Amino acid sequence: MDNAGYTSLGRQSGLLREMQMVANNIANISTNGFRKEGLVFAEYVHAMDGGDPSLSMAHANVRATNQAQGPMTQTANPFDLAIEGPGFFLVETPDGNQLTRAGSFTPNADGELVTTDGHRVLDVGSAPVFVPPDAKSVAIASDGTVSTDGRPLAQIGIFAPADPAKIVRAGSAMFQTGDDLNTVSNPQIIQGFLENSNVNPVLEIARMIEVQHAYELGQKLLDQEDERIRSVMQTLGR
Repeated sequence: MDNAGYTSLGRQSGLLREMQMVANNIANISTNGFRKEGLVFAEYVHAMDGGDPSLSMAHANVRATNQAQGPMTQTANPFDLAIEGPGFFLVETPDGNQLTRAGSFTPNADGELVTTDGHRVLDVGSAPVFVPPDAKSVAIASDGTVSTDGRPLAQIGIFAPADPAKIVRAGSAMFQTGDDLNTVSNPQIIQGFLENSNVNPVLEIARMIEVQHAYELGQKLLDQEDERIRSVMQTLGR
């Protein structure tokens, strides 16, 4: 295969990954706390031997997470929490502590505040948040302080990675991160609300059409290049 073929295949591979990413964004339009994901295309230039012109290749291996605020929906559930501004909730999972913006919580049988998957929500000291089962009223202040029947018990932690570019998606609305976390100063938590996905369905569908069109054009170029090579081989073989 010549250089044009390798270049086109590299582009097609990147477009295919982007199409999969766009499809995943669309599939999670209704997922609370979901963050839109994109793909970063980069150019790789390789110097050729013998003074030939350099070869430029495209590759798309870097995922970029859009951290824009998603719209909020009021639920009136006292254990539904939304973060306004930067930061993530920290939850304990079998794969280590992970970050999330999905604030649909509920107390388990032991009184520990957990996610819909049963993962424990952690406080500012990375300890589980406990809510007494017999509490008559639960209030959660904007700084995350949990009070039951007027008595403060714990403060839900809001954390941010030291380097946002290093977070790795671990699920629809979960992110893995290293131990280098910073506590968000002056967090803004809204009780009785949930943050929706920040995916704009109209823009995402338009992007899908654009990527599909680009992929079809690339495939057409590969077909034409294949036909050209076949024609040359047939001519030389006569």
